[in-house]
Amino acid sequence: MQTEIQEKDSRMTIDRVFVIVLDGVGVGEAPDAYDYGDIGSNSLGNTASVLGGINLPQMQEIGLGNLTPIKGVQPTKETKGAYGKCRESSKGKGSVVGHWELMGVQTTKPFPTYPNGFPDEILIPFSEQTGRGVLANRPASGTAIIKELGERHLETGDLIVYTSADSVFQIAANEAIVPIDELYHYCEIARKLLVGKHAVGRVIARPFIGDSAENFTRTERRKDYPIPSPQKTSLDLLQEAGYEVYSTGKIDDLFGHRGISKSAHTVNNDVAIQSAINFLDVDFKGLLFANLIEFDMTYGHRNDPAGYARKLEEFDAYIPQIREKMKPSDICIIVADHGVDPTTESTDHSREFIPLLVFGDQVKNNVNLGVRETYADVAATIAEIFTLPKPVKGKSFLSEII
Repeated sequence: MQTEIQEKDSRMTIDRVFVIVLDGVGVGEAPDAYDYGDIGSNSLGNTASVLGGINLPQMQEIGLGNLTPIKGVQPTKETKGAYGKCRESSKGKGSVVGHWELMGVQTTKPFPTYPNGFPDEILIPFSEQTGRGVLANRPASGTAIIKELGERHLETGDLIVYTSADSVFQIAANEAIVPIDELYHYCEIARKLLVGKHAVGRVIARPFIGDSAENFTRTERRKDYPIPSPQKTSLDLLQEAGYEVYSTGKIDDLFGHRGISKSAHTVNNDVAIQSAINFLDVDFKGLLFANLIEFDMTYGHRNDPAGYARKLEEFDAYIPQIREKMKPSDICIIVADHGVDPTTESTDHSREFIPLLVFGDQVKNNVNLGVRETYADVAATIAEIFTLPKPVKGKSFLSEII
């Protein structure tokens, strides 16, 4: 009898929540996709279709194929966990907006974008304070713009400043011309200038190496400088309540290094997920938050569906190892932050539903969580688990899965 009581009590307690963000992995156009120019986008479905199929057996078991038609990923009646999808309620479709909403902060006004480049009121003081000129100043693909202007940058020392359809101010510079610490300093200058009506979501350092257009290559020393969250996120609230927050990938950059106890920063999917698996060996209570950026950064934005699919298959193969490392008091939630359909003409993010897959010893099987009205349902669930203040928007799904 005592053993039965102990087992029951154990199953009533969740000590750790492991949230994995598959950056840029959407599952079909959102109801307001037209407003964002994203009609027809379906990052997962379209990728699988153009390739003739994709092999994701682990996520199929949890219910991924129930969310949207995905060639090679079948709908599953008897799932090993809970499944659903979430609609974004914030304005915009950027990484900062998506991650904030997952952690309970809604963005009611879109961050500014610059389809015609940045105005002189930003660029003139930027050049004065950096002592360098500016090249490009227009929306562009990061790899294309360094191929186009990288040699001129080597000749002049001028900085390649560009943006996209998202709210970003990106600075590309060759590490042989601009040492990495100097590039980071330039980003800090830009971040201080980009306030008020020009408060972009992120300033991003984009270092590269090489001596000609034929061999220019971006390095992994990218660094993001996001606008600070105007409200406390789940990360802040967890720390205030005495819990730990461990992060991998670029979570630390996206949240301005706020609310994080320990971070393993990387822009490499394999390193990010392996670091997270290693964190599962640590005895702590709270949140483990991983961002896997390569779907978005390396393949989605470059319209490379084959690379995108390969990275998804590589992640899927990690799930048995994750399950094995998890304790009975752990649950894992797989989500995304937006889409970035690599099969469409656009190279930018896409306004899509995101997947919601939940598993763990305590999570019921065969649970359809339906269509959630906001990503913040993740934050609401975390709040209920750890008895934190509830987000303004968001409905916990804890009672549906336990």
